[in-house]
Amino acid sequence: MESKKPARRSPEPAERVRDAERTKRKLLEAAFAEFSENGYDGARVGDIAARAGVNKQLISYYFGGKEGLYRILVREWLEDESDHADSDVPAAEALTWYLRKNLNDPRIARLALWQALSDQIPEEADQSDVDRELEHMRLRQERGEIASDLDPAAVQIALMGMTLAPIVFRSTARRLFGVDIDDPEFETRYGDTLSRILARLAETEHHPKGTTRP
Repeated sequence: MESKKPARRSPEPAERVRDAERTKRKLLEAAFAEFSENGYDGARVGDIAARAGVNKQLISYYFGGKEGLYRILVREWLEDESDHADSDVPAAEALTWYLRKNLNDPRIARLALWQALSDQIPEEADQSDVDRELEHMRLRQERGEIASDLDPAAVQIALMGMTLAPIVFRSTARRLFGVDIDDPEFETRYGDTLSRILARLAETEHHPKGTTRP
């Protein structure tokens, strides 16, 4: 006698939600890899789906297409940045966080470089995001962490450049330090020097607010 196959059980609503979240997370991770390797223009929906191991139609279903994927990735970074580099976080601590993020995942710097090379990339960060970062720098300046005679916008972009530099000039950094940037020794030496540079940008008893340094 032929045995009956057990009836296929439909997934519970909670299971479907978890499956959907796992799929979306896999697509976001695959998109991060694809965008960092090929840029926004060079990334292909089919390749992103193949990396994630899912049907490419799910990209449109969950994100509305490639642009939606990219915008969410940028927004997640901005939210992470807000949590770890807010104005109440000491400048040295925020700088260390940026450096560690970039060293641990060079894809962040690669995305920034691709964005600099193309004017077709969707802009998720708007002027309000930029203004908020600048306001954080001004508040640090008011606390004396940044000298009053320094342009906060210039300090902001200079610090960004210093945390991105090891990834941009990786081979040069390796020759200078004698170790690769993923070696803990590099993070310790370079991070310590960045902290010392930042300390020298702060107000001191010898350079009170409103004075000009020689």
